[in-house]
Amino acid sequence: MRYFTAGESHGPELTAIIEGLPAGIPLSMEDINQELARRQVGYGRGGRMLIEKDQVRITSGVRHGETLGSPITLVVENKDWKNWQSVMSVEAVSEKEKKKRRVAKPRPGHADLVGGIKYGFNDLRNVLERSSARETTMRVAIGAVAKKLLKELGIDVAGHVLEIGGVRGTVPENLTVKEIAERSEASEVRCLDPQVDLEMKQVIDDAKKNGNTVGGVVEVIVGNVPVGLGSYTQWDQKLDAKIAQAVVSINAFKGAEFGVGFEAARLPGSEVMDEIIWSEEAGYTRSNNNLGGFEGGMTNGMPIVVRGVMKPIPTLYKPLMSVDIDSKEVYKASVERSDSCAVPAASVVAEAVVATEVAKAVLNKFESDSFARLVELVKDYREYTRTF
Repeated sequence: MRYFTAGESHGPELTAIIEGLPAGIPLSMEDINQELARRQVGYGRGGRMLIEKDQVRITSGVRHGETLGSPITLVVENKDWKNWQSVMSVEAVSEKEKKKRRVAKPRPGHADLVGGIKYGFNDLRNVLERSSARETTMRVAIGAVAKKLLKELGIDVAGHVLEIGGVRGTVPENLTVKEIAERSEASEVRCLDPQVDLEMKQVIDDAKKNGNTVGGVVEVIVGNVPVGLGSYTQWDQKLDAKIAQAVVSINAFKGAEFGVGFEAARLPGSEVMDEIIWSEEAGYTRSNNNLGGFEGGMTNGMPIVVRGVMKPIPTLYKPLMSVDIDSKEVYKASVERSDSCAVPAASVVAEAVVATEVAKAVLNKFESDSFARLVELVKDYREYTRTF
């Protein structure tokens, strides 16, 4: 399974093509639209979410509610495009038109300046249109397809927010993945701790009032994962490494950790390794899940637990200082429409990219031309691992 995305933030539409999915997966546009709607809500979101309600069109690869095994094309229209047709015109325009909405003052922390230097642009809009987090719309759409596949195989995915702007919540013990998903969905900041919910909102409100932005930490849990996804035989086949790359590839994300994560550096080995347990009913399990469901780059049957850290969004309504690329004079950076906090929405994106990597790993391990055959193979393999 592989995918590509295309499209600019203020262009006519966003597109994704997914290749390598089995034939026969039940899939509807509503499966995807539900996930797109989740991405657009959350405390701290900006004005664009009021303009557009993302809706997908499936233009290939699905017939009569089931995948065909051929490439799937997903398209999401940018409804704000009508206001940007001259600025983002595909056809050549006059020099006067080119100067409309031109960006010459790069924002600190964004791709603007480096992208302009790399590709030789004198209008930094050419950079910010693609580097915008609007691109994650299609990764959520792709993740919706991946989550549908995983759900049909009995694999659940949930994401939630652990921390915003230094305010950190706690995770109640013994919650199932489905319960985590339900609690997260009930909170505007996707926090599992109701006592912290209001504190997080206050941090976001304060940042917005001050023209500032705040970041945070999100966590994704994947439950009922088969043993042995990924491989130790090559560095680029380790599934935790692939998931880490996917998480850090989300706009504004700066790091990823599994299980106890960086805390492992401060603990003795006896408090980090998970003792192995066996029972007739469950087969091999672990006493704890300090390693976040991975050993040697492979899933060990425990839930995958991965966290990602998101920096504050670089577009500030009280901009930092920058340099005009024309005059080289000091100016306040450009302001594009933005959010004061996108951490709740980013947890939905994190769910999507993690689900996509797990789905890819499942399809790599098992024969996957036919979904019905895949279901049988996964069921038989689970029994094999239980009795090994």
